[in-house]
Amino acid sequence: MNDAVIVDIVRTASGRGKPGGALSGRHPVELLAGVLRALVERTGIDPVLIDDVVTGCVGQAGEQAANIGRNAVLSAGLPLGVPATTVDRACGSGQQAMHFAAQGVMAGAYDVAVACGVESMSRVPMGTAMVGGADPFGPGVAARMSLVPQGIAAELVTARWGFSRSELDAYAARSHRLAAATAAAGGFDREIVGPLAGDETIRPATTPEGLAGLRPAFFDAAYADRFPEIGWHITAGNSSPLTDGAAAALIMSAARAAELGLRPRARFHAFALAGDDPVMMLTAPIPATRKVLAKAGLRIGDIDAYEVNEAFAPVPLAWAAAVGADPQRLNPRGGAIALGHPLGGSGVRLMATLVNHLEQTGGRFGLQTMCEAGGQANATIVERL
Repeated sequence: MNDAVIVDIVRTASGRGKPGGALSGRHPVELLAGVLRALVERTGIDPVLIDDVVTGCVGQAGEQAANIGRNAVLSAGLPLGVPATTVDRACGSGQQAMHFAAQGVMAGAYDVAVACGVESMSRVPMGTAMVGGADPFGPGVAARMSLVPQGIAAELVTARWGFSRSELDAYAARSHRLAAATAAAGGFDREIVGPLAGDETIRPATTPEGLAGLRPAFFDAAYADRFPEIGWHITAGNSSPLTDGAAAALIMSAARAAELGLRPRARFHAFALAGDDPVMMLTAPIPATRKVLAKAGLRIGDIDAYEVNEAFAPVPLAWAAAVGADPQRLNPRGGAIALGHPLGGSGVRLMATLVNHLEQTGGRFGLQTMCEAGGQANATIVERL
């Protein structure tokens, strides 16, 4: 089996995903085309060699419909012979794109592939695909379980692990503090390309005391009656913001990289997927992590850094408690609460940050995982080269 390696990985800075955000004036196809062009230019790869472009995107409607991956290939000026596909595994779509690309290389189906992801939440708001309030679940799902919105799921995770509001706000403030310090030190410079020099979503002045004044974002009397254990601690401040952004990675076999004179930055070491309770929804990173560690033959203490997507503050906190992770290695450059969560692009964005962190600190192994709607998760272990 071939080794699959990351030759380079880039992302846009994160723009606020609402009208007036720094990237809201850019069509999502152009956001993605920009990182594809940057990837080709930085590596010097002849784009005719790209066997496939695998793209993560959640809101595949409106300006993100009609296979946005292929449209971005065309907009980027890549050869007409470069194909592309677009996949949806909810928030893990970009990470799944990397899995598909790397697994294709390992199996010999690809020599060279690009994994990428994009989301313009300012131009294609969440829920756009559910035209007219359409029910995407059907009667079978409704008969089996009564699902809840993600914000309610975050409240349920908070209640199950017993986190206080002050713990969540302190973690959120930590995310902004670490991201701001990394940005100030130039730690994100190598991964960011495009028109926006820095992440618009980082708020350096954030404090737990300031966050404490925010109101619960998801209070609903009906859910309060159904789940009396909920303390209503989730706010806009301890959740990830709506975000615009895109990211892309050049993935190929180690042998092909050597032939082309390219120096790989990281090797894919292990992959895993997991499903969990769709009502709790956000806990699947825990079994996914256990699976990927078992596949890799590693323990959590062997991992130098963990990137756990901060959809909501209780997600990484519950994950760390459940798997026995060192909190100092958890999202050491801040996470999505500060750096944003452009849904389909987040999986590749997290990997860009993880690879750069391992290189800049001399770490060897990195683990990435993220919760996904429907109670699923991807987990990936990479090794710095």
